[in-house]
Amino acid sequence: MQCVFVQLQCAPGATYRVAEAILDREIHSELYSTSGNYDLLLKLYIPEEEDIGRFINARLLDIDGIQRSLTTMTFKAF
Repeated sequence: MQCVFVQLQCAPGATYRVAEAILDREIHSELYSTSGNYDLLLKLYIPEEEDIGRFINARLLDIDGIQRSLTTMTFKAF
């Protein structure tokens, strides 16, 4: 499994709706509300055989209310 973190910027007033849609899809390991430039932070474990970009686009970024995303790949846990 590949661990990635995705930060999401939501349309004004859409953060809770976006979070609920993510919860319904059950694709995340952890989901947090954050302050700063992004509204949500989620941790995903993507199967090795999956293309990360396609996985995120198909299973996450089609949620209405998401305006922008930032994906951070991870390589090694210490």
